[in-house]
Amino acid sequence: MRFTSEQRLDNGVLVREFTLGEIPGTLWTPASAEPAPLILMAHNGGLHRRESRLVGRARQAASRGYAVAAIDAPGHGDRPRSADDDAARAEFRRAMRAGEPADELFEAFVGPLVGKTVPEWRTTLDALLELPGIGGSVGYSGWTAVGVRLAATDPRVRAAVFFAGGYVPRAQHEEARRVTVPLLLLLQWDDEGNPRERALDLFDAFGSEEKTLHANVGGHAGTPWFEVDDGERFFARHLS
Repeated sequence: MRFTSEQRLDNGVLVREFTLGEIPGTLWTPASAEPAPLILMAHNGGLHRRESRLVGRARQAASRGYAVAAIDAPGHGDRPRSADDDAARAEFRRAMRAGEPADELFEAFVGPLVGKTVPEWRTTLDALLELPGIGGSVGYSGWTAVGVRLAATDPRVRAAVFFAGGYVPRAQHEEARRVTVPLLLLLQWDDEGNPRERALDLFDAFGSEEKTLHANVGGHAGTPWFEVDDGERFFARHLS
């Protein structure tokens, strides 16, 4: 892991950009010298790790004593992407807007992306846990499809908050039964891209004994900010 820049915010949080092989990322660490629990914060498909909502969540969590890391998924943010990826993404979005069947398009695009992204998160986690100032438990917050597989396959993840409901590849519905960590699923009731029935089915499939569903009215990007506060209280119960 090579750090390429750093900035100290007014509240003492240290923001560092890094590269790990081909993986670009950002690490936020609190001012405290005590080892901090780590939250892996994953953006949804199509976004960038510097997206304002993610950065706001990361800065707040770091100000409250957590180390937070975000990376760009393959073909996202600072990563190069192919013309085929762009075409697949555009066709999927067109079908969704038109109300056409989009399951096969979704599987063809998102399924392989999850398969590429999860190993990169595990590699990043290996490197992060070797850094001074990071210790204790690991939590996951963000993109549901990636989080389900990571929580099902990596025992270092001790708690998870999933955003954006339940529109995930079919494989993740089976993997959800192997997720046993405490989890919080955030559902936007009027999310145009994540039908609520799928989210409810996914929530039912999780194998966790402690699982909570928060539903709010509004579209995909309308998650209320108070849910960020609730997410931090959730992590405080399970990571501190």
